[in-house]
Amino acid sequence: MTVDSSMSSGSCRLEDELEECFFTAKNVCKPVEELRRPPTLQEIKQQIASYNSREKNCLGMKLSEDGTYTGFIKVHLKLRRPVTVPAGIRPQSIYDAIKEVNLAATTDKRTSFYLPLDAIKQLHISSTTTVSEVIQGLLKKFMVVDNPQKFALFKRIHKDGQVLFQKLSVADCPLYLRLLAGPDTDVLSFVLKENETGEVEWDAFSIPELQNFLTILEKEEQDKIEQVQKKYDKFRQKLEEALRESQGQPG
Repeated sequence: MTVDSSMSSGSCRLEDELEECFFTAKNVCKPVEELRRPPTLQEIKQQIASYNSREKNCLGMKLSEDGTYTGFIKVHLKLRRPVTVPAGIRPQSIYDAIKEVNLAATTDKRTSFYLPLDAIKQLHISSTTTVSEVIQGLLKKFMVVDNPQKFALFKRIHKDGQVLFQKLSVADCPLYLRLLAGPDTDVLSFVLKENETGEVEWDAFSIPELQNFLTILEKEEQDKIEQVQKKYDKFRQKLEEALRESQGQPG
């Protein structure tokens, strides 16, 4: 069997063209994130000036000589589960706040309670402050001793008449997002919620919490076993009754 040389060379050219098109498409269709360049100092100045002109609560941003800037963000707390805090600790005083006294470290006793739903905490942060640092700062202010991995910071935006939540990466910088969106919290706001990852991060739980989970699971398992046993006992009883009737035997 022979192959036509013209057909063979045409196939090779076609393969080369397809390969070239595929290579070009891969390089042209890059994600937007890869093409985004960091803003220049002049652009930051202009953005901060625009932001401050629209900020009505004297909470403007301040630019430093090194190009970083500081400002305020508000975080809404939407925690459905209780948090763990030290038991029997007095409220934090001004002295404690100034000296950064860690009151949680003064006792090993723990208790749990629910933080007020929709409570709002205002934070003064830098443009280099990350989401991870914001979460840790919030937990410290409320003396929450739970692992920070249990929590996540979301940005809440309004789009097409809907309220949408997007989980932020721990490396994101909330103040930069605030600057881009402007001071209007209806356009963008930050929300602290439980970290629903789809996969349980067991390392984030303490030994007593894990033991409590095991107790709950064992109880649920036993309940399910009893339900299945009752179901099949009832089914077996009906089968035996049907057999006796078919054989003409009295019950």
